[in-house]
Amino acid sequence: MKSSLVALVLFAAVALLATGCGSKSLKPVAPTPVPALDPQAQAALTPDAALQRLVDGNARFVGGDSTHRDLNLQVQQTAAGQHPAAIVLSCVDSRIPTERVFDQGIGDIFNARVAGNFVNDDMLGSMEFATKVAGAKLVVVMGHTSCGAVKGACDAVDLGHVNSLVKAIQPSVAAVTPEGQKCSSKDATLVDEVATHNVKRTLDEIRARSAILADLERSGAIKMVGAMYDVATGKVSFM
Repeated sequence: MKSSLVALVLFAAVALLATGCGSKSLKPVAPTPVPALDPQAQAALTPDAALQRLVDGNARFVGGDSTHRDLNLQVQQTAAGQHPAAIVLSCVDSRIPTERVFDQGIGDIFNARVAGNFVNDDMLGSMEFATKVAGAKLVVVMGHTSCGAVKGACDAVDLGHVNSLVKAIQPSVAAVTPEGQKCSSKDATLVDEVATHNVKRTLDEIRARSAILADLERSGAIKMVGAMYDVATGKVSFM
């Protein structure tokens, strides 16, 4: 009886030790943080590769698999300079945090934001700086579904400086709204069609108004693309 008890105790001790060793071997290892883009990484990027970074990043965001980043480390890595892959012109809508929806980190993309994602001289200058001076390889104009600025343009809102936004978007309202019909913010399908047209028209304006950007695109140094963000799913559809 005594020998059986001793054997049982020894067996339990061995099992406990084995379990302890096993738990240590299964302890998850923190992934290595992704570094911020540096001059070499930016120089190696092609415009198509820069676009693929955003496509892949949005897929991770939608799938709940965003990249592990040490943002404090990236702050240190970019303190002496920035080398982004792209500049994204998007709306100020609070539901579209650009770096998050593309799963990008500090120093990865330039952000240009204005309600209705249209261009003026300041936006064009920002894009010219981002590409010609700072080396970004991609220009993205991104609209989104259920856009408040587009709804305001559809309803011809008259409100202080909001009028300038409405005026910038109304050419797309006129182009998309069927003849004899009035655009209404309550027509969700039409609102999104106007927003999509506004993206395409904005790209045309960029090419027409900025010789620098048009030349960079013609030479293959940069790519310019349109996109739409779905506020209901988080998915970005590139045009």
